[in-house]
Amino acid sequence: MMKRSRLFLLLLLLAVGLAFAYVHFQVHGYDDRIITNINELDTSLWGRPRVAIVFGASVYGNGELSPILEDRVDTAIELYLARKVDRILVSGDNRHPSYNEPKAMQEYLITHAVAAKDVIVDYAGRSTYETCLRAKEIFGLERAVLVSQGYHLPRALYIANQLGLDAVGMAGDLRLKNNKIDYQSLRELAAEMKAYLNLRYFPPETLLGDRVPIR
Repeated sequence: MMKRSRLFLLLLLLAVGLAFAYVHFQVHGYDDRIITNINELDTSLWGRPRVAIVFGASVYGNGELSPILEDRVDTAIELYLARKVDRILVSGDNRHPSYNEPKAMQEYLITHAVAAKDVIVDYAGRSTYETCLRAKEIFGLERAVLVSQGYHLPRALYIANQLGLDAVGMAGDLRLKNNKIDYQSLRELAAEMKAYLNLRYFPPETLLGDRVPIR
């Protein structure tokens, strides 16, 4: 009986490992679209407007951006000033009145040389999936540059492209310490499985509404 239990546990662990490996392979199918050097991004043939999507992350109580979010927003600013994009869509969590990621990103952009008219705010991007779906369905995007850290971009690109949003990724790894990246990379293993299940079987409830295409 003990041997059978051990065999069953071993087979179960093997099956789980294979499932995670399969999902990991699927999610990383768009890794060749990740760009780390801004000069390698060519958007000259894209239709207008060319849009960068910045994914939300933690904001402190005083409205200050966390290092992860600041890196993302600073990378979007580089794209904008280099004329790689014309608009910046900031999308994040604002489900509580006292917490507003998109507003904090918007204010940071406007105070750092980005024209207010070129900043588009999505207050209902509560997850990577929701941000990508709303970018396509609400803001009418067919193509975009996703701005996030390198550890997050494979999943973001997988979700976006699977939802029909033709996307490339610009890595915003400007000041993060290696141990922080390693910790986030471990979290991504579970997040990858969640993304796969959301796309295949359990799409999360996403707040949608009238279309407001970015012009």
